[in-house]
Amino acid sequence: MKQIRTVAGVIKNEKGEILCTLRDQGKYDYVSFKWEFPGGKIEEGETNEQTLVRELHEELDIDVKINRFIYQVEHDYPDFHLSMAVFDCELVSKQIKMNVHKGIKWLKPENLMELDWAAADLPVAKMVSKKQFDLEK
Repeated sequence: MKQIRTVAGVIKNEKGEILCTLRDQGKYDYVSFKWEFPGGKIEEGETNEQTLVRELHEELDIDVKINRFIYQVEHDYPDFHLSMAVFDCELVSKQIKMNVHKGIKWLKPENLMELDWAAADLPVAKMVSKKQFDLEK
């Protein structure tokens, strides 16, 4: 099975809300139009942190402070295995520009389960909503 390595950020704003991004139509219907924590694929020679900074800048034109690694997702989709390192982050930028997403929402952790999450992001959303991570302020 094809292996894809990615990173994602659980990004908080000054109100303690979490940034959620809506995927557009893509190659795979089972992740199209699903909510996710923003991030992207790791390129050869990049660290997880370098990838996250690059991807967030490319996709949303934002800068973040990466606080720490919080969770490793291993998920089998029908066509590939996704390995996703998840980081606790704080938003540094004031403006967000959607370059690839269909939508964004800022939600309080307890409201995250209102969204239709991509399967690999769902366990992270559940843990954040139940405050199982001690996210830095």
